[in-house]
Amino acid sequence: MKSQIIEQLGQTGMLLPSLVAEGLGANDRIKVRMSALQGAAQHARQPDQAVSDLQAECRAASIPPAAIATLIGGAHMAADGRIAAPNLAKLMKDIADDIAAMIRAVRAGAPQEGEAFDARLAAMLAAGVLDAATEIEVVRIARLTGMAENGADSLHRLVMDLHKALNRLAARCAEEIVDGAHVFGLQPEDHAPVQSFMRGLGETKMLKFDHPGLDTMATRSGGRLLIQNDIGTTDAHVVVIAVKANTVTVTYTDVHRARARFFVAQFEKFPAAWSGLDRHAASGLGDDGTFYLVTGDYQADSADERDAFLAAIGAALVFLIDWNKARKLLRSWVAKGDAANLLGWAARHRIGHRAFLELGGDELIGAAVRNAAPTRIGFGERLDQALGRDAAVEFLKTAMRVSTEALREGRSVRLVRDQIEAELVRHLERVDSTLLAIILRQAGLANDIAAGLASHIAALQAGRSSDGKALAARASRIEQKADRIAIEARKEVTRLNARPVIEQMMDRVEQAIDELEQAAFIASLLPEAVAPALLEALAGLCGSSVSALQATASGVAAAAEVPDVQRVDSEDALACVLRLIDAEHSADLREREITAQVLTGGFDVATSLAVLELARAIERATDRLAGFGHLLRRYIISDLLA
Repeated sequence: MKSQIIEQLGQTGMLLPSLVAEGLGANDRIKVRMSALQGAAQHARQPDQAVSDLQAECRAASIPPAAIATLIGGAHMAADGRIAAPNLAKLMKDIADDIAAMIRAVRAGAPQEGEAFDARLAAMLAAGVLDAATEIEVVRIARLTGMAENGADSLHRLVMDLHKALNRLAARCAEEIVDGAHVFGLQPEDHAPVQSFMRGLGETKMLKFDHPGLDTMATRSGGRLLIQNDIGTTDAHVVVIAVKANTVTVTYTDVHRARARFFVAQFEKFPAAWSGLDRHAASGLGDDGTFYLVTGDYQADSADERDAFLAAIGAALVFLIDWNKARKLLRSWVAKGDAANLLGWAARHRIGHRAFLELGGDELIGAAVRNAAPTRIGFGERLDQALGRDAAVEFLKTAMRVSTEALREGRSVRLVRDQIEAELVRHLERVDSTLLAIILRQAGLANDIAAGLASHIAALQAGRSSDGKALAARASRIEQKADRIAIEARKEVTRLNARPVIEQMMDRVEQAIDELEQAAFIASLLPEAVAPALLEALAGLCGSSVSALQATASGVAAAAEVPDVQRVDSEDALACVLRLIDAEHSADLREREITAQVLTGGFDVATSLAVLELARAIERATDRLAGFGHLLRRYIISDLLA
């Protein structure tokens, strides 16, 4: 064969692309075989547990699944802490052969580095690490599949170092660059899938900003196109994509289980079949020496569908860089689930989180809190506790979007900080608007009682029957409902750390409701025959209370819009305050008129007391509303001066 003569001539460098492809394929096989060793050990120790299923991984690495399944399923404990398993000796020999294939490729492109790897392998063989036998010690499996402590050499470390060396060689000896991907040994039909993947990668790659990663290599091995991307800088964070005709197989590894789930979730619109997240042990990777592997198979109906899936994979990778770092940061401001959802939103809208992190992330939000709301949000307090869940999420979305836009457009960090602070202020003001909506609801309940009183007096004037007991009962129910609303409202005021004036306004309206409920009770006790002049004066007083409540409601509604810098709304709100004060003055005059009539009219004691107490209760309600009006004016003026 030509390859043999080329080797005889000492020109093995000419074979480098194919040797590297073989070495990368050997690396994929080693990973599966080492996972099989772990699965066999686990099954031998816990035979009642479910057996590891590596069929998808075997197919992706071109290993017959049946042999691996037989090895794992037939594993059992032998004497002296050893494990026996079918095909075990062949598996150990295959691992040694795969390592030799990887070293052969490295030696062809970097002779000195290859010799160093040869020496390391020889030392391991001499130590019996890869002895082929039908039994193996449990501790040896742990040493084979994990990283040795104190920096000592191990098989796992050797494989990782060989993989890195092969990646460097693959980039160096690439036959061509296709849309930014280093490729070699491709067939004509391979270019379209590579270009599709790179198109998706290119659509979002800029969102990593200055972070390293996302280098892509592609080659042909075992009758398939292989595309590999290193994603970031973590050793175990890799995606390998195998393409054969219109079938795409994705193999993804990650030290963070949550991020692996996030990766799979990016492709919900594609009917790919994803494996479970298999946990693998490897000391030195991740916080607890484990990483997770997931595979996905997508059977496309056409090349266009296949290429769309490849483009989606490429576009999703940038959102994996520093994903866990961003999630931890966001979890200090909102709930864990909302933090993950925010990252999903940022990925879907092509905003990402890298700019947010690069501009300070936690410090951006912390500075906004210190500068814009030092008394509203306490140290260590989450935003969703201060703003409410929805508002906190929307604020963080804006912070992430503004950060990305600023870095892409070259805006200053100072401007970004100002925009985020302004957004926080707006959300705090919207918190006030939410509480004002509660006051508006209170005013509506008060108006129901006042309107009922007015209707009752009007019926008495017209000589119609009116059920005073029903009026009193309904007013009592409304007052109880208002009390419940007030209790919950005060909890919200405390939770959201709202301005004291808002709680004071709530108190005034609640007091007005109490007075009106008392008035309804007294109205139910009015004698059947009340002088027309007294009824006419009471009707006027009821009208003043209704006018005061209408002004209250209009003023609150207008004030709720003031934070959005609508000057016309502030003018409307202040005009309502004046109307409210006028209504209160009118109520004072009518109450005095009624007092004068009672004291000079010679009415019976029951009628006199009932009419006087009714008038005074209604007048006290309008006094409370006048106090509310003064507080509302203070609230509006403070916003205009802010």
